[in-house]
Amino acid sequence: MFEIKFTDLGLSEPLLRAVAETGYTTPTPIQAQAIPQVIKGGDLLAAAQTGTGKTAGFTLPLLHRLGPAPTHLKGRPRALVLTPTRELAAQVEESVRTYGKYLPHKSMVMFGGVGINPQIAALRKPLDILVATPGRLLDHAGQKTVDLSGVEILVLDEADRMLDMGFIHDIKKVLALLPAKRQNLLFSATFSDEIKVLADRLLNNPQLVEVARRNTANELVEQKVHLVDRDKKTELLTHLISQGDWHQVLVFTRTKHGANRLAEKLDKSGITAAAIHGNKSQNARTKALADFKANTLQVLVATDIAARGLDIDQLPHVVNFELPNVPEDYVHRIGRTGRAGNEGEAVSLVCVDEFKFLKDIEKLIKKDIPQFTVPGYEADLTVTPEPILMGGQRRGQGQGQGQRQGQGARQGQGAARQGQSQPRQGQGQGQGQGQGQRRGGDGQAGNARSSAGASGGQNGRRHEHADGARQPGARPPKSNTGSQQPKGRHTAPANGQRGEPNGNVMPPPPKEVNGNVMPPRGKPNNGNQRPGSSRPGEARRSKPAGGRQTAALFAPKRDSNR
Repeated sequence: MFEIKFTDLGLSEPLLRAVAETGYTTPTPIQAQAIPQVIKGGDLLAAAQTGTGKTAGFTLPLLHRLGPAPTHLKGRPRALVLTPTRELAAQVEESVRTYGKYLPHKSMVMFGGVGINPQIAALRKPLDILVATPGRLLDHAGQKTVDLSGVEILVLDEADRMLDMGFIHDIKKVLALLPAKRQNLLFSATFSDEIKVLADRLLNNPQLVEVARRNTANELVEQKVHLVDRDKKTELLTHLISQGDWHQVLVFTRTKHGANRLAEKLDKSGITAAAIHGNKSQNARTKALADFKANTLQVLVATDIAARGLDIDQLPHVVNFELPNVPEDYVHRIGRTGRAGNEGEAVSLVCVDEFKFLKDIEKLIKKDIPQFTVPGYEADLTVTPEPILMGGQRRGQGQGQGQRQGQGARQGQGAARQGQSQPRQGQGQGQGQGQGQRRGGDGQAGNARSSAGASGGQNGRRHEHADGARQPGARPPKSNTGSQQPKGRHTAPANGQRGEPNGNVMPPPPKEVNGNVMPPRGKPNNGNQRPGSSRPGEARRSKPAGGRQTAALFAPKRDSNR
């Protein structure tokens, strides 16, 4: 059988030299099919499992299409790559630098969680390739520090995850800033019906490249399930790591707080561990990932969104400490191992509460996952299953209970607790009426971006990854506490800010303590919100004794003894 080489794909000599220096001679199936199609200049819809070389599948032909001459236009990129997470954006831009080392093209990466001023300075120089997350890109577009009118090639990487995270509206805003005539490349790990809908709207007569059946797990990954009681999971995980002498173990949890707790417990048991999730600062996430890749950190505990796009060379072990409630996330999780032709192992610790999740996963991948048992850690299958609390109601399950009357105080206090624990997640909790609004002042920051019901859950899901987090260096939005908007109108966000549904503006940047992002505290209302007042920041108007009516906010302070 004829074996295709990189030299057969039509790439330019500088690119072939850079590829040869990386040690690769034979392209992966996705690369062998996608590269020639992109070089031809048409749109492309490519679906492949994670770890199959999708990044090189578009960076190499993208660099080839830009030609040998660099641009001289400042802040006006010719190619734009959108990714859902910071880590993936950084890795894609690193790939651009690796393969483009013998070309004069300039590239930069842009994401939230870091200061915006260095990015603005970089945009004042000529730029060929921009790799960005949607949130920070829109910030720059709003401040007019980047010009997208010259984009010739658009790449949507991990498009399925961007849809899962609720980025569809941001993608539409970005598309509106691009020229109509351009080449579009859509890459996805899974090939869902939602991706087809997006492709129909975005792509023009695209070539289809699909190197694996949709939603299938990597065959190089050995999958196992261990049934265990929910309160013995940590002990079993510690036993497996210690007895198996495991190094470089990527462990998944459903929630950020669960990731923190598990990392602390493993660390106390003598296993070096760190957590990585959306509430961690970018510096903390970068350090944890660097230590993990350098083998100085034994275990990395991550949430689904934080780990999306992580590319760890020859990662041997992935553990599902908790099964995901969305079956497709299981495919993404175990795809972190068994990459680039290497074998890997994926172990899932399953309690009776998660049997339905396991059934849905096996239905999706169309196979039963083998089970094994470690003596002393057998599960008691007679235990009654308990409901599982989802982190931030990620899948659009907004609670929408804050609108009920007569429960204002309790709801206001509940909103405050929600705002303090998960400031970046919309919980769909409306602010309580009457006294609930006064007592829930600290929760308004956490609820500023949520709308009622399902839309609240969607916003919460979108911002778990913290790309949209406004960090030091970004221009903070003005608080709308004490202000009043006319019905049916939306106030445009300030320069460099993104408006949210119903005209809400994003809260100020959070503080960081020990690498954790702390929630912003709501501003006091200075007594302007009176009991029974229907609008925040609005006081009742009173009629003075003299018969002249004066607004209470501007009336002179009266002597209480009079």
